Amino acid sequence: MMILGGSKIGRLTAKLLENDLNIKLIESDKEKSFELADYLNNTLVINGDGRDLDLLAQEGIIDMDVFVAVTDDSETNIITCLMAKHLGVKKTIALVDKVDYIPLTQTIGLDALINKKLIAINSIYRFVRKGKPVSFETLHGIDADVFEFVVAPNSKATKLKVKDLHFPKNAIIGGIIRDKESFIALGDTQIKAKDRVVVFTLPGASVQIEQYFI
Repeated sequence: MMILGGSKIGRLTAKLLENDLNIKLIESDKEKSFELADYLNNTLVINGDGRDLDLLAQEGIIDMDVFVAVTDDSETNIITCLMAKHLGVKKTIALVDKVDYIPLTQTIGLDALINKKLIAINSIYRFVRKGKPVSFETLHGIDADVFEFVVAPNSKATKLKVKDLHFPKNAIIGGIIRDKESFIALGDTQIKAKDRVVVFTLPGASVQIEQYFI
């Protein structure tokens, strides 16, 4: 793995994974590079400009399985991830703080992105909703949300088959995870307690949906 940027995210990512993966971390600030080298035991810290294609090539980017760009500049993160993708890196992850850029990253080929605001919203949402969805994501560009619920015993969703639940028209049950098995929800599917149910919905339908799983 190659990490661009010795930010808090980059530093902690390297620390958590350095005993399991071969990691190179590139940081442009010389003083910060020395601090990172002291903090990280099994990570190779390189002082240099991660936008320099020659530097990336010299450090073996074509041999990397993952490239993670977490500098403080969203544009740099996007561009370097695209460069890494062009050079054959299998997985690219970019930190994108500008929400307006998120739909763009999904169309130009980036594999995954990190947005601290959306992560915070997701975490807060999980604690304030009665139905306690275990995860919540917004699908940017198509104006839709995705929820994952753990079905409570004796909840409304367990009483009838999916086709008879009278589920809100602006939402659909996409899939179910039961034990170690996952499958698509069909009309004759019977939801059971402790199932993990993935629901796709238009904005504003969350309150109606929760009533089926609590």
